[in-house]
Amino acid sequence: MASKILYVCQEITPYLPETEESVLCRALSQAMQERGNEIRTFMPRYGCINERRHQLHEVIRLSGMNLIIDDNDHQLIIKVASIPSARVQIYFIDNDDYFSRKAVLTDEAGVHFGDNDERAIFFARGVLETVKKLRWTPSVVHCHGWFSSVVPIYLKHTFADDPIFRDVKIVVSLYDDAYPGTLDPGFAAKVANEGVETKNLSVLAEPSYENLLRFVLQYADGVVAASPGIAPEVLETVRQSGVKLLEYQSPADADFFDNYNRFYEEIQ
Repeated sequence: MASKILYVCQEITPYLPETEESVLCRALSQAMQERGNEIRTFMPRYGCINERRHQLHEVIRLSGMNLIIDDNDHQLIIKVASIPSARVQIYFIDNDDYFSRKAVLTDEAGVHFGDNDERAIFFARGVLETVKKLRWTPSVVHCHGWFSSVVPIYLKHTFADDPIFRDVKIVVSLYDDAYPGTLDPGFAAKVANEGVETKNLSVLAEPSYENLLRFVLQYADGVVAASPGIAPEVLETVRQSGVKLLEYQSPADADFFDNYNRFYEEIQ
């Protein structure tokens, strides 16, 4: 059974340096497309991405919408590029306020940006609003990296009654990508302002990495252990929740991508 898979990725190579996550996102997009699935892949257009080298160009018909985050207007700009060797197209979510800085999630000193919570909210809204404009109905939304973690929250609340997303299944990949400390203390209030009404938001009163995962896992139909370095207590939380878990496997395994393909089919 072919699936329509929306990949929402924190990072993808060759646009960012090779990491466990960026390499997997690029390879998964290609492998699932080659297996007959229909895919769309999104990532943020961080300011450190070389637009000329990678031939990014704006998609005018998808750009121009204004998204209000914490009572402030931010223009949504959509860009696109192709990975020729993979025959895969990548959509980029861009905005001057959030993504013009020449960095990804941290400054030169390695300190996480104070507005990463708003950047993640904008990214999530931007992806889902763009998919609506494309009039494309995914059967699976697969989120990679904590920066994509607002997407499941939106899908189960703000966009829950939208016919494009009503029947979608959510997969969350876990990596060894924890951020130190917490996100902005106002994160829960900002999410609530986006139309998310749930008593479960109290989990985000202290928006640590662990609490964010605990909150998001409530909305997942499937979880993938994508890294060998995931904290054991996190995996134990997943196992106790009863959510379907694809245990960690090496990308070198012969049936690595076939296992992903079967996993998507099993949760639908």
